[in-house]
Amino acid sequence: MDRAASTGIVSGMDEPLPPEARSAVLAWFDATGRTLPFRGSDDPYRILVSEVMAQQTQISRVAEKWAAFMEAFPSVAALADASSADVLRAWRGLGYNRRALNLHRAARVIVAEHGGQVPSTLADLERLPGVGRYTSRAVASLAFGLPVGPVDTNVRRVLERVLAADEPMSPARLQAVADEVVPAGRPADWTHALMDIGATICRLTAPRCDACPLQAWCAYANGGAPAPVRPSARHARPFATTSRWVRGRIIDRLRDAPAGAWTLLEGPIGFHDRSAVERAIDALAREGLLERHGEDPRMLRLPAT
Repeated sequence: MDRAASTGIVSGMDEPLPPEARSAVLAWFDATGRTLPFRGSDDPYRILVSEVMAQQTQISRVAEKWAAFMEAFPSVAALADASSADVLRAWRGLGYNRRALNLHRAARVIVAEHGGQVPSTLADLERLPGVGRYTSRAVASLAFGLPVGPVDTNVRRVLERVLAADEPMSPARLQAVADEVVPAGRPADWTHALMDIGATICRLTAPRCDACPLQAWCAYANGGAPAPVRPSARHARPFATTSRWVRGRIIDRLRDAPAGAWTLLEGPIGFHDRSAVERAIDALAREGLLERHGEDPRMLRLPAT
C-alpha cells in the first residue's frame, strides 16, 4: 500500500497523519522554517497583535509593521489607554482598518476583565472583539502551548490535499482534524510549519510537491486528489474602483491631519464620485472609524476616544 493511501480520511483509519509524517514536518521546519520578527516572542500580547495583523494581510507586510506598532504600544495597557485615532495612525499600511479598532477594543476588554493579561483559554479568547476560531487557536498554540490547530487558507489547502477529501471538508470537520494532528509538545512549531508549507510550497497553483516534507503521505502529490483550480480573473475589478480603496483613501487623509484636527472632505476621490464617497463616509462613521463634525458633516476626523 502506498503511504498516501494510509492517511486516514481516505482509508478510514483513526489517525489522519501518522507520527512519522508529523516528525518529517517538524524536521523540515527546524531546518528551513521562515524567520519572522514576531516569531521570536512567546508573549501572548505580542502574538495576539501579530495574528490580528496577519488576518487578510501578507506576512511580509506584517513583518514590516509589527515592530513599530509594538514600540508604540508595548503592552496591553498601553494599547488600551491609547485613543482610537492613535491606533488607526499606527495601523497605516496594513489595510482592513476595522481590525485595528477591534484590537483596540480587545485590549480594553483584557484590561477590564482579565487584569491586563491575555486570557489563555479558547473560550475567553474567542470572546475578545475581532478574535474568532482561527486567531484564538493561533494565540492558544503559539503563546500558551495548547494542542490546537489554527486553520487559515494555507493550512486548509495543505490538510485537504494531504488527506484527499473528495469534497471540501466542512469547517467543523476540518477544525477537528487540524486539532487532532497537532504533535504533543510542539504545537507552536507545528502551527508555524503548516503555515510555512502552505505559503511557500503547497501553493494554490504550481505547488512544489518535490520540496514538501509531506509528499510521501500526500494523496494529492500521489495522484489521489484533483488538481488545484486556478482562480479566474474574469470578474476582477481594478482595485482603485472598489469601496475598499476609497475607504482606505478617506482614512489616510484623516491620518495625515494633525491629531484631533478636523478635515474638510468633499468632492470625488479617484474614480469615485461624490455620492460614492458619501456612502463610504457613512459606512465608516457607522463602524466607528471616523467622526463627523456636529455642525458641518463635511468635516471629519479619526475617532478621538
